[in-house]
Amino acid sequence: MAATADTARGSAVERSWWLRAPAVLVAPRAVFVSLRDDSDEAAEARQEPLAGLIGLAGVAGVLATHVARTMLNQGGSPMNVAIWAFFGGSAYALAVYWLGGGLLFGAARRLGGLGSYRRARHVVALASAPVALSLFAVWPLRYAIYGEFLFHTGGRDYGPGDRIFGGLVYAAFAWSAVLLVIGIRSVHGWSWGRSLATVGLAAALPVLVVLATKV
Repeated sequence: MAATADTARGSAVERSWWLRAPAVLVAPRAVFVSLRDDSDEAAEARQEPLAGLIGLAGVAGVLATHVARTMLNQGGSPMNVAIWAFFGGSAYALAVYWLGGGLLFGAARRLGGLGSYRRARHVVALASAPVALSLFAVWPLRYAIYGEFLFHTGGRDYGPGDRIFGGLVYAAFAWSAVLLVIGIRSVHGWSWGRSLATVGLAAALPVLVVLATKV
């Protein structure tokens, strides 16, 4: 009976996370504070919802790249783009989740944080919610207006409208960065300055790598 009760309780907690994870968009602090419970049971209950969230963000992220905008230059169909976005987005999500979580964990440790690597990964996953939202709020409308022109250069998608949609995608990434700072502040109980410094330190290496590739 005790095992059955524990299983039922675990299932209820997991179901609650399917609602709680998207709620980070409207009540971020309350959601991030719940990550302070880093027990194995709590972490397992939120694992699948957070994996789904960052997976959707990964797909949205690769669609925002220059590679996506040139996918159909040599022919093909939108289905090719969809398949590429799914697999490429999954790989991108894994990289951000594991490497980004590692960088955030290392930066927090440098500044006196005592949280786990697992919790750092979960902070990253929750912070990706605005980018995941853009997959449903921006891309369907964008595709409805421009169709397959979105995925090859020189089409009718270029212009003021496209810049507006691009701005919305960039705004989603900026929102995610803000949520990352809020997440660090909430789980550690730190000041805004210390939280900003943690995110800045975690981002320093990727920024340097990007700059080095452009030289």
